Amino acid sequence: MKIEVLTLFPELVEQVGRHGMPRIAVEGGQLQLSTRNPRDFSGNKWRRVDDRPYGGGPGMVMEAEPLALAVAEARVAMGAEARVVALSPQGAPLTQAVVERLAGMPAMILVCGRYEGIDERFVRTQVDLELSLGDFVLSGGELAAMVVIDAVARLLPGVLGHEASAVNDSFSDGLLDHPHYTRPEVWRGQAVPEVLMCGDHAKVARWRLKQALGATWLKRPDLLDGLTLDEEKRQLLREFIAEQNVI
Repeated sequence: MKIEVLTLFPELVEQVGRHGMPRIAVEGGQLQLSTRNPRDFSGNKWRRVDDRPYGGGPGMVMEAEPLALAVAEARVAMGAEARVVALSPQGAPLTQAVVERLAGMPAMILVCGRYEGIDERFVRTQVDLELSLGDFVLSGGELAAMVVIDAVARLLPGVLGHEASAVNDSFSDGLLDHPHYTRPEVWRGQAVPEVLMCGDHAKVARWRLKQALGATWLKRPDLLDGLTLDEEKRQLLREFIAEQNVI
């Protein structure tokens, strides 16, 4: 997969490809990561890419032309199939389902806004998708772009050490992940649940599914509202709730 990031701070974004799963993806050839600076397309000696907003108000707005020229050049390098994704607090929420869709694309161009935002004419004519990390504002889209890269990289074939890791992640099936335990068997008086050491894979799978349902019910009940649970899952959830002594 090819990902190019349009950013005023390429040295910041490039760090994501030097650590963790993105590094493994880059070194393994599953991910080609590059950056492009809109300042190189400013057309002025000051390399300025922002100007005051029409209608007045504080701050500056990123100009459409430098970004459009950068996208055009990026398309030449990435291929016509590359999708343009802008990171913006006005975008759709970044979810695991969206990440999985992005991971299936052959190429994408991530656009990092700065200042008060990007000229709307660029967004309307050049951007295929706007994404947001949540209902808050960052100084720019760079950190959001790095999050997208990390989330996508770990889903690329051969990147994770165990292919089932991605399948079992939180949100992959609409639920939060089940609890995890490792050695020692007893830590500060707290023991690992016996079922995880029984050797019965069916019992372990049932326990993990119950805990995933329970964790979702406790921490993110809104996620359950969007799911259709079969009878087995409804029964497991009822068992979990009963075990919490909730009336």
